[in-house]
Amino acid sequence: MRQQYDTSAPPVAFSVADAFMLRTALDALGGVRGLDALDVACGHGTTTRLLAGGGARRTVGVDDCPERIRRARAHGADGPGAVEYHVADAAGMPQLGPFDLATAVYLFNQAHDRAALHAMFRSVRANLRPGGRLLAIVPNPGAFPHVDWSPYGIRIVERTPGGDAPLLRARLETDPPVAFECREWAHADFAEAAVDAGFTTVSWQPVRTPPPCEVHDETYWARYRNAPVGSLMSCVA
Repeated sequence: MRQQYDTSAPPVAFSVADAFMLRTALDALGGVRGLDALDVACGHGTTTRLLAGGGARRTVGVDDCPERIRRARAHGADGPGAVEYHVADAAGMPQLGPFDLATAVYLFNQAHDRAALHAMFRSVRANLRPGGRLLAIVPNPGAFPHVDWSPYGIRIVERTPGGDAPLLRARLETDPPVAFECREWAHADFAEAAVDAGFTTVSWQPVRTPPPCEVHDETYWARYRNAPVGSLMSCVA
């Protein structure tokens, strides 16, 4: 559920919904103009470019994959401030800040165990100024096998209990499909890790979807809101 597929192709529907939800949250906070912003697990830089284009003073994207960082740099960036990309593991990220804002789109579900999950939150918190905010899109647990997300661009193929959280094998319904694995953490696990890392406030934003259009009407998005792929977590340092 990271930005690992061909970014020249149209984004799958759940990714469109996530981007809309994130933009709505940023607008509600007054935007990013003049802020120092960190995008963790930046993939090919889609969210990084969103932050830069919104007028962030400094924008930094971090990902553990050199190829994704290479492609992010190749895309360039729009915005008045500097944009940097770094190859680093989110659980052991160096001190790059401080920042006023951090974003993380489907990062925390990549933690293979509880220690790694807590390390990721601590690493992000260490890069934020006091009062800084983390906006994280995380997957909702408990969908498989009760909810079919394939109309929105993702299919859970197998759920294997074990370890600190069940292992999910899934695929993005792109052309061609992209297989991936992640862990099915509960929202309570994310909140626990955030508090342990020193975040003072943890809240969950309402699920928001884009306006209806010719491709996806209101019925389509209403069904999505009943069982969305992702939720937006907001944490204040």
